Amino acid sequence: MLRRYPGVGEPLACKPITKGLLNHGYRVSTTSGSYFLKHHLDKRHLDDASGERSAIVRQHRATQRLQSLGVPVVPPLTDTWGDTVTVIGERCYALHPWVDGLHRVGSQLTLSQSRRLGALLGTVHTGLEQVMAPRDGPHPTSPPARPGHRSPDAADTFELIDDLLAAARGQDGRDAPRDAFDELAVHRLVERRALLEQHAHRRPPTPDGPATGWVHGDFHPLNLLYRGADPVAIVDWDRLAVQPRAEEAVRAAAIFFVRPAGELDLAKVRAYARAYRRAAGAGAAELAAAVHRVWWERLNDFWILRWRYRLDDRRADPQFPAVSALAVWWTREYEAVCAAFTE
Repeated sequence: MLRRYPGVGEPLACKPITKGLLNHGYRVSTTSGSYFLKHHLDKRHLDDASGERSAIVRQHRATQRLQSLGVPVVPPLTDTWGDTVTVIGERCYALHPWVDGLHRVGSQLTLSQSRRLGALLGTVHTGLEQVMAPRDGPHPTSPPARPGHRSPDAADTFELIDDLLAAARGQDGRDAPRDAFDELAVHRLVERRALLEQHAHRRPPTPDGPATGWVHGDFHPLNLLYRGADPVAIVDWDRLAVQPRAEEAVRAAAIFFVRPAGELDLAKVRAYARAYRRAAGAGAAELAAAVHRVWWERLNDFWILRWRYRLDDRRADPQFPAVSALAVWWTREYEAVCAAFTE
């Protein structure tokens, strides 16, 4: 593959990147330096290789244009034929410059850095609004037609809870010893069912179009690299899509600023949210609606348990204590959380 790229040198080593749950990436060392080789895996919304390649090209063009606006991104290299995607068999690859940096969670950020994080995401959203806008009619980066963003239905969640409870209790026929994780899962599932029964009437409506725009789609600590105090690269644009933009801001805060016990650092959330609103031009009402929808989403979400009990995939198990506690704490402190995002 490296022969397609002029000036990258001869390969010396190729080591897989171990961080992250879904991506396949490699650090490639050559006689001219280091590079990041990305194997694009996400085919959830794509029917064929050509559709996958088009989606990846759209991501690449977006990062190229964002870089021209000063957003810290790492666009892929262009090969001899002017392409940024290499298809080998049915697999799509891209080669990026290697960026030295560290991932930082919210506990490692000061209030000033939290403000900068919010401003950065706001800049991403306004930048995407510019670079993804149709130009002179139909354009390859025009947003695809899609239905309204419906919120989860509690009736479906109750069925899921019953299935997961049976698995956690060892009543689904699996021949696996139960452990402390299973006990916690049972506790949280029973607790969550009671909360949903109490709050089922608060299901949010489908949002209107004006709050929707292009978003990164997966903005969290493992997709942001720091060098010292400064963010130097936003990576992994596989989920670039049209979604309610303020919801991405709320989801990101719920990941960056969650404490091990499942509480949010509301002081940092407040600093982050104020900076985001200024940079994105988002009003308090937009953020309040996003807080409500993401809270409801978290109340109905059991992705870690689905991975464990349906896919026998335990990679996300360590996240479960904080994630499951957050939904309960957020419900109890709903007004305080909303105020942190809107005041």
